[in-house]
Amino acid sequence: MAKVTILGGSGSVGSVAAKIVASSGVFSDVVIADINLEEAKKVAGEIGGGNVSAVRFDANSAESIKSAVKGSSVVLNCVGPFYRFGPPIMKAVISCGINYVDICDDFDATEKLLDMDEEAKKAGVLALIGMGSSPGLANVLVRYCAESMLDEMESVDIYHAHGGEETEGAAVVKHRIHSMRINIPMFLDGKFTTVRVFEDSGKALEEEAEFQDIGTYNVYAYPHPETITLPRFFKGVKRVTNLGTVLPPGYAELIKGVVKSGITMEEAIEVGGQRVVPLEFAVAFILSQRGKIMQEAGLTGPVGCLKIVVKGYKDGGKNTYIFSTSSKKKGMGEGTGIPAALGAMLMGTGKLKGKGVLPPEGCVNPMDMIELLQTKVKMTGAMAEASFTMEHIDQSGKSKKVDFLKMLKK
Repeated sequence: MAKVTILGGSGSVGSVAAKIVASSGVFSDVVIADINLEEAKKVAGEIGGGNVSAVRFDANSAESIKSAVKGSSVVLNCVGPFYRFGPPIMKAVISCGINYVDICDDFDATEKLLDMDEEAKKAGVLALIGMGSSPGLANVLVRYCAESMLDEMESVDIYHAHGGEETEGAAVVKHRIHSMRINIPMFLDGKFTTVRVFEDSGKALEEEAEFQDIGTYNVYAYPHPETITLPRFFKGVKRVTNLGTVLPPGYAELIKGVVKSGITMEEAIEVGGQRVVPLEFAVAFILSQRGKIMQEAGLTGPVGCLKIVVKGYKDGGKNTYIFSTSSKKKGMGEGTGIPAALGAMLMGTGKLKGKGVLPPEGCVNPMDMIELLQTKVKMTGAMAEASFTMEHIDQSGKSKKVDFLKMLKK
């Protein structure tokens, strides 16, 4: 038995992960660490039990991070935005010689984390990065296809749509703004390249995507790390893309409009005698409009869907596999928190092998993760109302859809 510390454990993702990890019995002690101690204590109280505690920590302070994780066997980092907090937090954890898991979905932060590979190896640490939904679950399912379903993988296209959570934090909005302002990595025609959301390169990738249970929506380029990690682990793949949107569509368009307006700078300007950071104003404005937009769209609760389309060859014939996991009652908190918890649990039970910094496809055995999902997570009720299907289109064009988890139980 071991101790796990969940950084950002009172947030929408961290709190879900904390509850699952605590109920699994994998760890003897669970620590909820957050800058807001009262919220951390609230989550710990909701979980209950003498082995769950709360501690305050400041992600801006390396010493505070080290103090919070002291004595842990595993640290699960859910503090965003990762382009700001991911690298310094992981660096502090590695310096303590503690194994690490996070949900980093910023590609630029991912590149900085991967650069710490030698540092982690020297410290005898395994760092599993990007263990959420996309990246995370998506990567593991791609590995499953590569190892179990195909002789040769040709392309991977990842789609995601989610929204409607009761509340949304500033860090989430900042991540979305950041994602629209930067060069976005894609792997096209066997080469790494970049596109930009509002330019022709990005617009060329936009498409209408059908999502199981929740509808059809326009998706656009997302700078998620799968497009830089999957081609490195699966040689021969010619295309890896990541496209998504936030729901309702009007909310996504609001964020796009704010970014296009140019009022997302991080340098303070003077307004009426006051120093104002445009980005902070932009985030506050977006969040102030969110409730009205959701109400107008009739979105009354969280919804989400992750869709992975993998194409390749088996026995010389072209095959396509489409994985979809969706829910009309669960959103980003559950969609990201569940895989994050599984990553921490796999780390805690010694199922993850190796040292250094690795993405999910580099160290997570799909069957180990699926076994945990079936035996541990379902007991929490976190998978209620969720649907997980796999569609296979064979070389003749014949399609067959199955319940993926039920298929694996046979």
